[in-house]
Amino acid sequence: MAYINNTNLSASLRQSVEVKLARLSDRLEAYANRRARRAEIEYLEALSDAELAARGIERDDIVRHVFRDRLLSL
Repeated sequence: MAYINNTNLSASLRQSVEVKLARLSDRLEAYANRRARRAEIEYLEALSDAELAARGIERDDIVRHVFRDRLLSL
């Protein structure tokens, strides 16, 4: 009688699935982040210059303002 040990296969398969799920999660998070930033840019671009000035933002600085956390970390 022959026995097959599939413990390593199960662990390997589990690890492979976990890696793929982690990558998918990372991609979904990046996508949501991009959408949120794009929505903020569109919102700020729709404001008047006076409304932007009240927030301390110039029209040319909208993108820089939205990505300020990324720019500071470089």
